Amino acid sequence: MSTAIAAPSSRGSHPKAGRARRRVRQREVLLAYGLLLPSVVIYGTFVFYPFARNIYLSLHATPPFPGLPSRYVGLSQYHQVLTSASFVNSLWVTVLFVLYTVPVGIALGLLLAILAHRQLRGSRLFRTIFSSPVATSVAVASVIFYTLLDPQVGLFSYWLGLQNQPSILNSPTWALVAVSVVTVWQNLGLSFILMSAGLQAVPDELLEAASVDGASAWSTFWHITLPLLSPTTYFVLLTSTFAAFQVFDQVAVMTAGGPVDATTVFNFYIYQQAFGLFRAGYAAAAATVLFLILLLLTLLQTRVSQRWVHYQ
Repeated sequence: MSTAIAAPSSRGSHPKAGRARRRVRQREVLLAYGLLLPSVVIYGTFVFYPFARNIYLSLHATPPFPGLPSRYVGLSQYHQVLTSASFVNSLWVTVLFVLYTVPVGIALGLLLAILAHRQLRGSRLFRTIFSSPVATSVAVASVIFYTLLDPQVGLFSYWLGLQNQPSILNSPTWALVAVSVVTVWQNLGLSFILMSAGLQAVPDELLEAASVDGASAWSTFWHITLPLLSPTTYFVLLTSTFAAFQVFDQVAVMTAGGPVDATTVFNFYIYQQAFGLFRAGYAAAAATVLFLILLLLTLLQTRVSQRWVHYQ
């Protein structure tokens, strides 16, 4: 005689388990939204709303006096920006500034990182010295170099034998170069720190294996260190290019865009239009153009970087 053992019915437990899981998911969702809320508020207040407001202003001609209504003009201000000779000049000056500062800053940062990476006596002191410019604000660095280049009391003018002569900052040929030197010095600390971190991530086993195989120092650097350093180099290149395209403080403190617009970079051009000529709509259109330029440049750099950046 066989007896069947009835399995305990679990029908009554299924709805309760489902409701418990839904309550857990709801609590997790509420917790996620609660954690995201501060970031959403901050980004919405200081990023998304200003960006949307800038787009709105670029489509309206704003009067120079407050209280008067703005007038919708569509894309006409973008046409004015793109066909303006002042815009073309400011864009060209900005491109020159990028070419002057970005390659030199990356090369010097890498060179100092290699020198400090060697286990030599006093290397920690040199690391501190090399990274110290990162603690200096752009305005302070600009004032320091402005004083050093002064033809009356500046040490640089004394060393170069340019006392009682027109300042370098008043030369259309050398003013942008002088501002570029200040920028390279001020950004050198961050570039050095990033490159040093990248060098420390290079496996010592590969370098030792190359040394055992008889590879020269240059061959080891070119074929091992530099490819493994490419992600860090790409990051420094991207951030340095962004910073160079948005330069403002050095120009405002040292040259105010002069002489004869030789240092009027794009950001300073926007500032002149907005607060000098009170053309807020036109300045907003120019700022949007700058955003599109940086966006296209980022996409281009990302596309090109796939050929020389190695993550493994």
